[in-house]
Amino acid sequence: MPRTWQLQEAKNRFSEVVDRALDEGPQVVTRRGVAEVVVISLAQFRKLSRPRGSLVEFFARSPLRNVKLDLSRDRDTGRSVDLEVPP
Repeated sequence: MPRTWQLQEAKNRFSEVVDRALDEGPQVVTRRGVAEVVVISLAQFRKLSRPRGSLVEFFARSPLRNVKLDLSRDRDTGRSVDLEVPP
């Protein structure tokens, strides 16, 4: 469970917030009782924000990759609609 800090306390003890983020993990900072931000280590940030592969790779790994889909389109152009506003 991450430690929670009130904003003023986090500002006053910022070095400790950073040290705990490095040693213990994410630190939550609240403002007016509402969780607003999380302080995490750079290593954790990089791990969370690195690309996980391309969309093509994602679909190639899909268990549904061999499912045959009917992608043909209906040639029906619809019906004619009168859009004139009566006087």
